[in-house]
Amino acid sequence: MNDHYYIGVEIGGTKQQLAVGLSDGTILDSRQVKLVYRRGAEDILEWLSENIREYLEMSPYAGCVAGIGVGFGGPLETATGRVLASLQVPGWKDFELKQWFEKEFGLPVIVVNDTVTGGFAELYKGAGRDSENLLYTNIGTGIGGGLYIHRKYYDGSGFGASYLGNMLVPDWRSLIPGSYTRTELLCSGRSIENRLRSERYIPNISSLSKYYDGDMSRITCADLAEAARAGDTFACVELDKIAESFSIALANILAAQGVDTVVIGGGVAKMGDILFDRIRRFTDDFAFIANKGHYRILQSELLDDAVLVGALLTASGKYAEI
Repeated sequence: MNDHYYIGVEIGGTKQQLAVGLSDGTILDSRQVKLVYRRGAEDILEWLSENIREYLEMSPYAGCVAGIGVGFGGPLETATGRVLASLQVPGWKDFELKQWFEKEFGLPVIVVNDTVTGGFAELYKGAGRDSENLLYTNIGTGIGGGLYIHRKYYDGSGFGASYLGNMLVPDWRSLIPGSYTRTELLCSGRSIENRLRSERYIPNISSLSKYYDGDMSRITCADLAEAARAGDTFACVELDKIAESFSIALANILAAQGVDTVVIGGGVAKMGDILFDRIRRFTDDFAFIANKGHYRILQSELLDDAVLVGALLTASGKYAEI
């Protein structure tokens, strides 16, 4: 019989997840929701409060939950668990998230960036398990990043993550020479789908223009990947541009930190080889000579469970040290 259980929480821009599990990251039960926000952060906190309380009162977990680990999707102050802001959901600015959890549930709580918890999961339980120096990044609603140097999390800024999505890259959307923008605004799932759904972005000759009977408001990243696999010219060029931009940011991380493994998770990573083959090719083109041949780029093994597994590891303190 297990003496202690832990609760792992993922607070994202699109989906919210919750799990109860063991100190080694094993998930015993999980819940997920995509909320229609009326009040922003308040809606998420309400859902968390209701569902965590159910776990705390449920057999065999009642009286046996030892702590809560939280992965938050946005910049925060790691030492205090105070959220600085959310780029996706209103209502999080300067919110004392760690204090809220501790007051609400009376348990020890650790709050870190969601990409950091995802990185812990991949470092100890996933694709990066034999890595010495790891970069974990997710391409989802936004783009984050976590660095693990000599298998220890590195938070040089004290604000929770390396924020790969905020690295500046050339802006191929602009007609002004020399324009640049944040990687996230070109390569995140939300940015990709916003472009695809905008009027006249997809040419009529593309097979994508016929999706959903011409109603492009529902087109997804998965649709783009499917069209590229079928050889659609527009889809292939679009994926090339996305991968090239993302690879510029990766090459900069490689040059600065010399990581041996890059693990990529998040919803967009589910495109698989049609995206990863491009990212590997472009990154190799951009990589400094000292990095070439000394790194690998892998898809997340844990995917949707990565943040939850990492949150459980963080809560237990058995593997993840903050």
